[in-house]
Amino acid sequence: MDPWAYALLAFSSLLAIVDPIGLVPWFLAITPQDTPAVRERMARIACLVAAVILMGFAATGLWIFKLLGLTLPAFQIAGSILLLRIGLDMLQAKHSPVHGTAEDARAGSAKDDVAVTPLAVPMLAGPGALSNTLILVNQASGPVSWVLLYLSIAAVCAVSYLTLRLASRGAVWLGPIVMRVLTRLMGLIVTAIAVQFTLNALVQLGALPPPP
Repeated sequence: MDPWAYALLAFSSLLAIVDPIGLVPWFLAITPQDTPAVRERMARIACLVAAVILMGFAATGLWIFKLLGLTLPAFQIAGSILLLRIGLDMLQAKHSPVHGTAEDARAGSAKDDVAVTPLAVPMLAGPGALSNTLILVNQASGPVSWVLLYLSIAAVCAVSYLTLRLASRGAVWLGPIVMRVLTRLMGLIVTAIAVQFTLNALVQLGALPPPP
């Protein structure tokens, strides 16, 4: 795959799955009594932790799968099913439980610091983002692709931080209608990516001919 095409795929797929705009109401819900400065600090820590987790999983995920005897096409199909579920929830403008549930939000609102849990995990670096990261690792074709993948993870976490930082100062600019429209658009992207990952796995297994 062309490096620029790979970079675009990595960034767009991770951004759509993490969905920082969709996390705004949950972020505000679990920090109801915190000042904007405290919210900014939590958002910064959460995004740094999420970046470390995703990069660490990218570096060790393949080794873990070899240790467990799992094949990458099997993981691609399983990950595609998970991404499809997330995408369908987003198409209905619903918060996917894969990113965290209402119980997570209630538990988080009772904690003094929610940066690591539930904000970093599972809301930012959840199963969907981890699955997508490992699938992208499988599609990396060399050192350039690896660098682009790490840069994409860093960029997505930076965008997430900026989004949550703006929300911490008051998300009056982000009305509910705008949030629903953007969530549905990202859901369409995630659904298409899930289907494409399944097709790629079937090609690797020999069930489908490679694309011309």
